[in-house]
Amino acid sequence: MLSQAVLFLLDVLVQPFAALLLLRFHAGWLRAPMRNSIGEFVMALSDFAVLRARRYIPTLWGFDTASLLLALSVEGVYLAMQLWAQGYPYATFPLAGLLAWALVKLLVLSIYLLMMMLFVQAVLSWVNPHSPVAPVAAAFTQRFLNPIRRIVPMVGNIDFSVLALLIICQLLLIIPVGWLEHLVSRML
Repeated sequence: MLSQAVLFLLDVLVQPFAALLLLRFHAGWLRAPMRNSIGEFVMALSDFAVLRARRYIPTLWGFDTASLLLALSVEGVYLAMQLWAQGYPYATFPLAGLLAWALVKLLVLSIYLLMMMLFVQAVLSWVNPHSPVAPVAAAFTQRFLNPIRRIVPMVGNIDFSVLALLIICQLLLIIPVGWLEHLVSRML
């Protein structure tokens, strides 16, 4: 009973915070405009940790490494607590396996964030293409959609590149990421 409550709280509080930190990292990497309601929300919830971490973790090659390392740390804590709540016997702490699992989970979260932004962009294109959130979604997806748009032509006024990218993302989650998860599970 207690372990179910702990797992629920981890899924509701810790995992979304790791996703929020990862969203902040990707926003900086993809140069997404953050002067809007979504950006202010992300900054308000993560500034307390990221600004402190930036004192000690420098930016490398223009990447917000503080946000990325914080996301990795939060994901690692999330996975360690999840294993503890499920009764994992810690005879020796599987630090290497936990770190590899956290990296794979961040990759999975990144793919899901991309898929979420694709859905947001598709819905906004039908409902309100001039929404303040539209430039954020476009910044997240354009780098991935442009190569596909060169290959997949528009039919009428319908852009099938979004559908193609969603299929590619799902295939990435099934084949290579699934294989990585299988390899990491052996390390635990």
